[in-house]
Amino acid sequence: MRKTVFRRLTALAFILAVIQMGGADLNPPGRNAYALGDQDGLDVPYVPTPENVVEKMLDMAEVNGEDLVYDLGCGDGRIVIAAAKERGARGIGIDLDRWRIMESIENARTAQVTDRVRFMQQDLFETDLGDATVVTLYLLPSVNLELRSKLFRELRPGTRIVSHDFDMGDWAPDQVAEVDGSTVYFWVMPANVSGAWEWTMPDQAGSGRCLLKMDQEYQYAAGTLHEGSSKTPLRDVRITGRTLSFTVDQKVNGKVVPMYYEGIVDDSSIEGFVKANDGSLSEPMAWKAQRDPSTRTPIDRPADVEM
Repeated sequence: MRKTVFRRLTALAFILAVIQMGGADLNPPGRNAYALGDQDGLDVPYVPTPENVVEKMLDMAEVNGEDLVYDLGCGDGRIVIAAAKERGARGIGIDLDRWRIMESIENARTAQVTDRVRFMQQDLFETDLGDATVVTLYLLPSVNLELRSKLFRELRPGTRIVSHDFDMGDWAPDQVAEVDGSTVYFWVMPANVSGAWEWTMPDQAGSGRCLLKMDQEYQYAAGTLHEGSSKTPLRDVRITGRTLSFTVDQKVNGKVVPMYYEGIVDDSSIEGFVKANDGSLSEPMAWKAQRDPSTRTPIDRPADVEM
């Protein structure tokens, strides 16, 4: 990661040096600025994402005709245009540089996808991302970190995020790929499953009140199942978008067996199924748990942004 950052920042420094030596104005059309709240603007010279990297980003996010892709810092619009033209998706490009927005609109006309894409000149930090199913980025490390808390606040569980060259600090990616010297990072926004969940087991699975206490950071979680006076840790906990699954040992008909749980998280409820991994139950059983909303906690850390 440090080598990649060094290469990119060296390249940007070289571009600025060449522009300044030529006496050129650093204002449009060669400037992207991303405002960071009350702080000074962070200027990022426009560096287009190579076409093969664009394709890899869309592949990793599995972009399709059902998606709405937001490209934050869209430049010439190539990512959302490719998503629309090649994948049938809809797209929205955001950039502060009006020259890049004008260029994007013209490129969309040429590609004949103006009915599926839209470009807006505005601050990405002031853009509502709630409708996005995919978010693409080619920014800088400090911008990604500043943006991270906004992504956790606004994106729905299951939204896919792809970043060219730069990661999200201590939020580990779900996938990483290399493309001709570029690195592509991929995340799926996880559901928040933190807190205390309760349900009653069906009679055939031993009956009784269950209390599940979950701790979570990003897409990683651990928990303990409480039944009466017993406490049993969960195994193989996985969160993929809205889907939670885990295995825990429980008594079924007087015998301790590994029980597999899987469910879809919808705010403070989980609904899915439970089954015995050893085959002691013939069919999976319905499972529905409710969370005490007051026990829910944030799952992302405050970003430590170096400006």
